Amino acid sequence: MPVAWVSKGERVDEALKLLRKLEFPSETITLLEKIAAILPGMIFQFRQQADGSPVVLYVSSGCRALSELEPEVIQANWQILYQLIHPQDRSKFTKSLLVAFDTLNPWHWEGRIITSSGKLKWIQGACQLEAQANGDILCNGLVIDITNRKQTEANLRASEARYQAILAAIPDLMFRLSRDGEYLDLKGDGINLTLTKEEIVGKNMRDLLPSDLALIGQETIAKTLDAGTLQTCEYQLPTPLGIRDYEARLVVSGADEVLAIVRDITERKQAETSLRNLAQKFAKAFSCSPDPISITTLKEGRFIEVNDSFMQLSGYEQDEVINNTAFELKIWVNEGDRTQLLQDLQTNGAIRNLEFAFRRKSGEVLTTLLSADVIDLDGVPCILAINHDITARKQAEAQIRLTAQRDRLLTETLVRIRSSLDLEQILQTTVSEVRQFLQADRVFIGLNNYELKVKTVAESVDPQYPSVLGWTPEDKSYLQELKTIFSTHRVRVVEDVSQISVSPKLQAHYQQFQTRATLAVPIMLGEELFGALVANQCSAPRQWQAIEIDLLQQLSEQLAIAIQQAQLYQELAQLNTNLERQVEERTAQLQQKMQELEKLQQVKDVVLHTVAHDLRTTVMGNLMVMKNLRENSGVESQEAGEISPCSGSSSSIPVPSSIMERMIQGNDRQLAMINSLLEIHCCMEQGVTLNPQQVKLNTLLEQIIPNLQPLLWQNQATLENLVNEDLPLVMADPMQLQTVLFTLLIYSLQHNPPGLKFSLTATVVEKMMRIQLEHNGVTMSKLDGDRLFDLYVREPQAPCSTILGLKMYLCRQIIQAHGGEIGVISNRKRGLTFWFTLSVAN
Repeated sequence: MPVAWVSKGERVDEALKLLRKLEFPSETITLLEKIAAILPGMIFQFRQQADGSPVVLYVSSGCRALSELEPEVIQANWQILYQLIHPQDRSKFTKSLLVAFDTLNPWHWEGRIITSSGKLKWIQGACQLEAQANGDILCNGLVIDITNRKQTEANLRASEARYQAILAAIPDLMFRLSRDGEYLDLKGDGINLTLTKEEIVGKNMRDLLPSDLALIGQETIAKTLDAGTLQTCEYQLPTPLGIRDYEARLVVSGADEVLAIVRDITERKQAETSLRNLAQKFAKAFSCSPDPISITTLKEGRFIEVNDSFMQLSGYEQDEVINNTAFELKIWVNEGDRTQLLQDLQTNGAIRNLEFAFRRKSGEVLTTLLSADVIDLDGVPCILAINHDITARKQAEAQIRLTAQRDRLLTETLVRIRSSLDLEQILQTTVSEVRQFLQADRVFIGLNNYELKVKTVAESVDPQYPSVLGWTPEDKSYLQELKTIFSTHRVRVVEDVSQISVSPKLQAHYQQFQTRATLAVPIMLGEELFGALVANQCSAPRQWQAIEIDLLQQLSEQLAIAIQQAQLYQELAQLNTNLERQVEERTAQLQQKMQELEKLQQVKDVVLHTVAHDLRTTVMGNLMVMKNLRENSGVESQEAGEISPCSGSSSSIPVPSSIMERMIQGNDRQLAMINSLLEIHCCMEQGVTLNPQQVKLNTLLEQIIPNLQPLLWQNQATLENLVNEDLPLVMADPMQLQTVLFTLLIYSLQHNPPGLKFSLTATVVEKMMRIQLEHNGVTMSKLDGDRLFDLYVREPQAPCSTILGLKMYLCRQIIQAHGGEIGVISNRKRGLTFWFTLSVAN
């Protein structure tokens, strides 16, 4: 397919008109070169022959600047120009050529090329196509570089897009207004207007706005045009949403024309109003707050403003505080607290409830909680601080702690008195803990006896002061004075011994032991003075608190109990000595009775064994005789069914076979009962003897079930083994387990009609295997089921027989010896389910 490059400009059209008039002699070539020198771009002449083959007749030298190719190269290989076309534009180029050669209409195309140096250029081509008489098509055209134009257009579009984006981003109304107030144009996309653009443009402000507002607008427009500077005005307009506030900014936009940008400032006005109200509220809150509030400079801590509560807290007047620092007023007890405050503000931005010591003007130190934040006040960083006085709370907390310590001390003392009879230990522990609680220099306990002698028996004292332990005054008049003091004053409180009048002997006592203050509480046993609990302060006078006095009073009562308890203990010890002697005598008598009972137990065992064995021998002999008689009997009476016990004897006595059978059954039951009694006795004396093994339950059942078949056939019963093969091993004695299964089957068969159906199942739950034997016979009540395996309880449905009851008891003993349990469940519709558990082997 031939390729041509052309343009659209007027200059190219003029050149093509000249070319159409020429017939291609040498002067034509010369003319083409002159034209090419005048026109920018590449001029070409191209012929497509009737057979479709292309012939390049002429390419101007402008191809070098355009495509970076020589004319000879293009003439030799016209397709090389096609390879320069941008891949995304080749399809459009080819399609345009096909249309032009099919219709012989002028060809026009714009696209991009990539030169050999890698430059991207926009080019524009155009040509005229003329059909020749011989069937050829002659193409004359021009290709020019339009890269600069394209870049200019792109820049213009980008600039226009930026201005449009800026204009669209402005959320305000924009109006063009003439000097006389006529609306020339507006921009208000996305803004709710009460009137449309068509209803506004062309109208005057006097037609749309209130007269006073239109007059203000006219004056503002005139001022803007005359001064040539930005003018601003604010106004209000009624709208469907209510009264709204607006701000208009006017600038000159042309001759006798202004641009007005109108913004809705209703929210801003409301915010300003709210801010003013908030400021008023803050001012009221600042002045009326019950908590002290202050504003100080961040750098020096100089007071700028304080409220009345701060002045009440500090004790200063306002003129004494303002423009002074907290250091100058000595408010900070610990100067390092403000350094910590500044560090916390820098780290966290704000602090809450920083506890610090606050010194009042009087020198009194309070405890306050400080909350602070940094604020900007006219460009100066300041601290807004709120103090909360917690002195009363701290004192209450201290009082609560003291009360708790007092209660703990009283409780522990009471516990020691109740749990210990060691009076010396109780007294010594008490004085140690009381001194620690009171933070006193000395605490001691003095006791007196009936001979009016006093002795200090327990003491806790600071090592730098003399001890009174073991002190015993010998002067009876002095002792009587002490007794009178404690008897008269239930509590003796002396805050400063130098301020009271006492006898010379008591004054000498205070001096001897360096006592400056004392608190003493008597220890009373009823109405009798038995001693005193005394606390001394030796370092200085001391004001004793009510809680401290109350503690010593309550402790004195507990100590009186401890002393009385010790006296009772001494009396009890004497009684115990007498009681132990009586117990020893009674124990000897009981031991003698126990020996007698042991001999009686031995006699009982001998009697049980002797009687049981004798009965067993007799019953077994009777059974052997009667069974031989039944098997070797003479002629049987056809009428009465009698048996002659000895057919050859003349003295034979005929016995009916039914009587013989009942005698045999009775002896069988007696023998079974005797055997059960012997087994139970052996079980009680020696326990169940087991030979446990690790066995697979199914394998064990396969050995036991054949032994059960004769019993099942005899009673027309069936047994279905539903035990899974994959169950773990169990620890069991095979013989004992067979005994359990036999007993359960016999019980079920004897208490149900023939035709029972049995099923065996097993499951594993928490390292125990639960084995169940279920049948479809009669049920029983829960009470009968709960006592079925008890000893000496007769079977409820056959109260005349205890054999099975004994056997069921033995089943329980066997299973419990295995470490399991056994029971019975009465099914809802028919039958019973016997169950027992065995341990799974590890």
